[in-house]
Amino acid sequence: MSISFNPDETVVRMIKDGLRESGGYCPCRIERTPENKCICQEFRTQMADPDFEGFCHCMLYYKSKD
Repeated sequence: MSISFNPDETVVRMIKDGLRESGGYCPCRIERTPENKCICQEFRTQMADPDFEGFCHCMLYYKSKD
């Protein structure tokens, strides 16, 4: 398993700007809850799943199975 940033630098820059503006909360979510603090609970759960491969909700991170 490896976690990396989205290869699209424009997306990474846009999401990182949104994280700065939101105090570290996922800029793609309305609620400012502990579960939505980056890295969000949804993606931490997906990272723990050995069969999951793909992007987090906001497309900042990518988990590969290798």
